[in-house]
Amino acid sequence: MIAELLSWAYPWIKVGHLVSLISWMAGMFYLPRLFVYHAERAAVGSELDETFQIMERKLYKLIMNPAMISTWVFGLLLMATPGVVDWASAWFYIKLVAVLGMSAAHGWMAGRIRAFADGTNDKPGRHYRIMNEVPTILMLIIVVMVVVRPF
Repeated sequence: MIAELLSWAYPWIKVGHLVSLISWMAGMFYLPRLFVYHAERAAVGSELDETFQIMERKLYKLIMNPAMISTWVFGLLLMATPGVVDWASAWFYIKLVAVLGMSAAHGWMAGRIRAFADGTNDKPGRHYRIMNEVPTILMLIIVVMVVVRPF
């Protein structure tokens, strides 16, 4: 019964997964850029510091968190749909490790938001520029694994 329902809903589950993923990735790309500008241009306790904190917090809590959660929920539903995952192929496991890495990067960003809020950020803008590339690399791995399935 559940397998039949998942198979019937497969296109809609896939749409939900893709829309959630796009929303999550938008935040994953934008938040580190906000950190760059925050670290380089806003003195602790200044009005600009407060503005950046509001922007960062709202992006994270109102867009990124719901998008990550729904990406995971729809992804788990896809995994449960018969015939979607070839459990004997390596591509899925590589993708899963990359998704776990993306989730870890998401959590790291929460820690950086707290550091800015506490006035304890000790990372320069260059650090955030470099870290901005992590979601891009992980996204490329995920997309190649899903579309090309080289392994």
